Amino acid sequence: MPDPSFLWGVFQRVDKDRSGIISDTELQQALSNGTWTPFNPATVRSILSMFDRENKGGVNFNEFTGVWKYISDWQNVFRRYDRDNSGMIDKHELKQALTGYRLTDQFYDLLIQKFDRQRRGQVAFDDFIQCCVVLQKWTDVFRRYDTDQDGWIQVSYEQYLSMVFTVV
Repeated sequence: MPDPSFLWGVFQRVDKDRSGIISDTELQQALSNGTWTPFNPATVRSILSMFDRENKGGVNFNEFTGVWKYISDWQNVFRRYDRDNSGMIDKHELKQALTGYRLTDQFYDLLIQKFDRQRRGQVAFDDFIQCCVVLQKWTDVFRRYDTDQDGWIQVSYEQYLSMVFTVV
């Protein structure tokens, strides 16, 4: 974790309106996904929602330090699996990164299709974060219903809708 004074300097530069709170648009402008394109707004909102404990529409400095660590941790994972250092993760690299999930090739195709905003068969860093966050949220919801931990659940339509709206 970087020195707190360094993070404070970053926080002040990002907090354009000097409110003491970094909004999603301020954070998006400050983030780089390594491909010279802006971070996906949905990814930024998703990250902020995890750290904005008081629902104020942004993060204060203490929460920002958590955001910084969270993004740095994901960046380390991304770099480890971006074997060709292209700044993008292809299906094979994504499969390696998500090995613990034991998913089919068809499902990895679906993930690439869903999170590849540039339609090149690869996902950028910010889309990789979004993919992992969504996958983890759905896994957590699934595990709540998989009480016998056999990888199968049976839910009513209303339970299914509750699952969907919990994650969305």
